[in-house]
Amino acid sequence: YTSGAKLLDAVDSVHYDLIILDIEMPGLNGIDTAKKLRQIEDKTAIVFLTSHVEYALEGYEVNALRYLTKPANTKKLSEIITYLLEQKKKDKRILLRNTEDVEMVGVADIYYMEAQNQMIRVVTDKGEYQNRYNLGDYEQELASYGFFRIHRGYLINLGHVRKLTGREIIME
Repeated sequence: YTSGAKLLDAVDSVHYDLIILDIEMPGLNGIDTAKKLRQIEDKTAIVFLTSHVEYALEGYEVNALRYLTKPANTKKLSEIITYLLEQKKKDKRILLRNTEDVEMVGVADIYYMEAQNQMIRVVTDKGEYQNRYNLGDYEQELASYGFFRIHRGYLINLGHVRKLTGREIIME
């Protein structure tokens, strides 16, 4: 966007995962734009990219993720994007049924899934769930979140593997 005001107008109808702001912008500067953005919502990551290092402390008042100096360092920008993608993976949630109701469960909290006839047993750090679902569908849905099918009946979260020994996998 060519100005902070135009960005703020767009934020009402579009959600952004990351906004990179310069400090020097026509009208509202980057710091004031970020302050107004935080009044609207607080989930968007803000990175300041500027040659004005003296504003760094002010930038963190709006919960800025990072403060980068010009010219843009592509390695550092890549690190920021990788970090945000990892955070998004951690935040992924799915609906699972326990004995009483349905709960939203974080994918990162799932240790493994086991196919049991028509049902899938899901073991998490908070307990077990039974879902009527297809293990192959879970495998496709969760592959990019570190899940791996080790057997036709098991899908494991590699993030919870403690040890691999011969033909055994030791989970947390």
